[in-house]
Amino acid sequence: MPPSDWSLDIVWWLTVVEVPALAGLLLLIWRVRGELTTAVDTRVTRVSQEMESVRDELARHKVDVARSYVSLETLRDTESRLTSHLVRIEKKLDSVGFHTGVN
Repeated sequence: MPPSDWSLDIVWWLTVVEVPALAGLLLLIWRVRGELTTAVDTRVTRVSQEMESVRDELARHKVDVARSYVSLETLRDTESRLTSHLVRIEKKLDSVGFHTGVN
């Protein structure tokens, strides 16, 4: 085989096989990258929407808790007022003649 045939075979191989194969691989990589970018963007959008929904639900829950439950300070104040009223009632009953305790 003369050297010119060898170089012709390499050029033919590169032109017919390698260049189209590499072009096909590059096209495939480009398409897959585009699809992955689109999929990631879709997921990011969905996660952002779900996080916003969770934040809204948490805010509603906080408002519900603030409306429905009594603070510790208010509970202590109410207990103190109740206790003072009960003590006053007990003193009045004692002054009228109702004695507490065992006879």
